[in-house]
Amino acid sequence: MAQHLIRKLEHFVRLSPEDKQALEEAARRNVRVFGAHQDIISEGDSPEHVNLILEGWACRYKQLEDGRRQIISFFVPGDLCDPHVFVLREMDHSIGTITPVRLAEISRDVLLNLTDRYPRITKALWWEMLVTTAIQREWTVNLGQRTALERIGHLLCELFIRLRTVGLTEGDSCLLPVTQVELGDATGLSNVHVISRAAGVAEQGADRPEGQAPDHSGPGGASAGVAVQRELPAP
Repeated sequence: MAQHLIRKLEHFVRLSPEDKQALEEAARRNVRVFGAHQDIISEGDSPEHVNLILEGWACRYKQLEDGRRQIISFFVPGDLCDPHVFVLREMDHSIGTITPVRLAEISRDVLLNLTDRYPRITKALWWEMLVTTAIQREWTVNLGQRTALERIGHLLCELFIRLRTVGLTEGDSCLLPVTQVELGDATGLSNVHVISRAAGVAEQGADRPEGQAPDHSGPGGASAGVAVQRELPAP
């Protein structure tokens, strides 16, 4: 069940068989299933566990009173949603599904046991947190400084690299179940703007915004992909 998380963590630290078994056991304890476009946890709720995405896609978002939404990050299989969430009395954001999702709820006690007893897991989680923080900084740059074409190209390349890390790509292709509306909510662009700029990205050989992303190797995709890799901390 935890194979995607294990594969990702092993990009940072070589895990022992005991480490992997402990992660597998943690992922089996409490598995839940959500349909598409449902909240896993909402802003204002008190967090009781960390969610590990096993299958499907989710996102972290903030919603304004008038209904406008800003997607702050995407979650793919192998991602831990806010592993430090126990320090919060209540959630300051929501986590919702994009597709149907199967996830493992990991309690505070189980997570503390993992970090207390398995130092390699702890080190890998620290590296994973550093990478997540680096990605979040790039999202800030995306919204503040990059052009519309650069925003979409950079985001698509980031998602491709993250999916490749957990073994969910095939050659230069991946499945990207994100709608144009969701791309707009993540990049601060209107639906019309997303459609026109996504067409520009596709013409340069990068991923398409919905369904199968056929190629990541064109000029726009390749340059943005290299930029993403350079911006992420290496162990």
